[in-house]
Amino acid sequence: MASEENATVVEFKHQVNEARGEVRLVIDDVELVLAAEIGRLSAVSSRLQCKSLNDLFLRLSGVEAAATLAGIELLTVKGNALAAITKIKLKHFPACAAAFSAILAHHFEDDEGNVEAADKAA
Repeated sequence: MASEENATVVEFKHQVNEARGEVRLVIDDVELVLAAEIGRLSAVSSRLQCKSLNDLFLRLSGVEAAATLAGIELLTVKGNALAAITKIKLKHFPACAAAFSAILAHHFEDDEGNVEAADKAA
């Protein structure tokens, strides 16, 4: 019971729509909500000159500095991305990688593809 009384309740400013694939990322005192919308992913891919979705995924989840900053800037749907970028430090990169991986994974969960088209092509 004592641990329940001492538990800190964290109040978040922004709602996260997990059904849409949104993920919360907090950098110091800056709260962001990220989403891997196709237009946003395209912008990140173009900025980083990625040749494939796999390349984009590896660069975002691999905490490459340029990819991390581009991801924060272009995948933020709620919150102040610029404020987060000005406060980011290397200690935040693992949380960024986890957030990027989570939003990208949302696109691939339960995705069996078009089995009928694959069968016709084979």
